[in-house]
Amino acid sequence: MSSVGEDCNELKQQYDACFNSWFSERFLKGQTDDSACAPIFRIYQECVKRAIKEKKIDLREIDPIFETGLEDDNANRSGGKQQAGKS
Repeated sequence: MSSVGEDCNELKQQYDACFNSWFSERFLKGQTDDSACAPIFRIYQECVKRAIKEKKIDLREIDPIFETGLEDDNANRSGGKQQAGKS
């Protein structure tokens, strides 16, 4: 399955390979520390967020669980505070 953004496909493949390796070689053997794939996941996640924004996809229209937009996420990273009461 491809990523939401064509530019993210290679990152998705790298993350999928890392996750599958971690799952089969560690998790199924009782090692639950999932930090090994965290760096590539963060890079992939940022790529997906950019693609969603570029394609003007409003996640709230797809699933009501998404109550905050990408702008809120960007504000949090740049020092803004999350509004109380939002999930």
